[in-house]
Amino acid sequence: MYKSIFSFVLVFLLNACSSHKTDIKGYEKAFAQEDIYIVLALRAEEKRSYKEASKIFDILYEKSYKKEYLYHSLNDLLMTKKYDEILKKVELDKKDLILRRMEIIALINLHRVKEAEEKALELVKQTRDANDYILVSDLYISQKKFDKALKYLESAYMKDYNEKILDKIATILYVNLGRKKEAIAQLETHSRVYNCSKLICGKLISFYSDENNIDGLLSAYLRYYKVDANEKVAEKIIQIYNYKQDYIKLIDFLKENDTNNRLLLDLYIKIKDYKKAYKLAELLYEKTGDIEYLGKSAIYEYEAKNKNLTKNDISHIISKFRKVVLQKETALYLNYYGYLLIDHNVDITQGIKYIKKALELQPNASFYLDSLAWGYYKQHKCKKAKFVMDKVVKLGASKYKEILSHKNIIDECLKKGKKEKNDFR
Repeated sequence: MYKSIFSFVLVFLLNACSSHKTDIKGYEKAFAQEDIYIVLALRAEEKRSYKEASKIFDILYEKSYKKEYLYHSLNDLLMTKKYDEILKKVELDKKDLILRRMEIIALINLHRVKEAEEKALELVKQTRDANDYILVSDLYISQKKFDKALKYLESAYMKDYNEKILDKIATILYVNLGRKKEAIAQLETHSRVYNCSKLICGKLISFYSDENNIDGLLSAYLRYYKVDANEKVAEKIIQIYNYKQDYIKLIDFLKENDTNNRLLLDLYIKIKDYKKAYKLAELLYEKTGDIEYLGKSAIYEYEAKNKNLTKNDISHIISKFRKVVLQKETALYLNYYGYLLIDHNVDITQGIKYIKKALELQPNASFYLDSLAWGYYKQHKCKKAKFVMDKVVKLGASKYKEILSHKNIIDECLKKGKKEKNDFR
């Protein structure tokens, strides 16, 4: 259906116009229906009907003598692999450099390599143009003459230090000639002088990955991230830092780029930097409203200030836990909240109540049992405290410094109680 309509419109337009040679400039209309022809040609290209598109551009060229239409026609013929037709058309103007390049490309594809080589070398000698150096190199690559191809690519690169040319140079050096160190060195030199683009850094990433060079890979990914700060690249950087166990530099990367605050929080805990951890958890709570972060903030603030807690600190941390357990009665937060109330003599009875709730959820948690034993001790119920602490010992938790300290204090309490009872008798 489309082809029928296309043919009808094309015949109509052909009859409506007459061809005449003129010196019309590219931006000027050559004939009334020129725009319609252009639309038809572009539509044909969109439909990948390159043969029809080429014919329309031929008509446009015949009626306007604008060279860009001829170039478009030849490009469409390349898409349809009509190389013999291209050779016929380039005969129209042997001085036109674009047509000469088209001729060489057609000859290469027709495997008329000797002719293509002669014409390409003649062209590059005349123009010294980077594109013509590339054309010669492509010719030699097709013949697997990589040393010769490299020579012309390097000449092209020296013209304007084009990174796409360097990309081809590096590929030949690394893949085809096995000169891997040289390939990497050239890429690194370019990246230092002209910065590391996505193309150059991407090539370095490929080579360093092949070489299993972890430091080089990390360096390339970090530079790539400066150009394109996307999530996938950040994940690779994080993976490498984790592999190297370089948590300090990973923290610096996460802080600098605000990349993954959840991971940053985990890393602060890993290195026991509780001060930064509780502040970040507070920030995450403010941003997300997730009560988990408020709970974590309370825990890490307590751990950060444990030895230097003021009354205001205790009050502030307790208020955090109170808010958390009202919304989320998890064993961890119930225990922390209860222990704080007990250990700082805020409300021992309430503290024991919360500890018991935690133990309902995790009956054999040694740290929660220790909290309960400590609560009983604070109530001067040393026998009860000893009974619970014995469970903790059976669970093998007395090796922990704080639990061992509580155990010794409770044991002393019992001994003292027995001594006082004996003295009374």
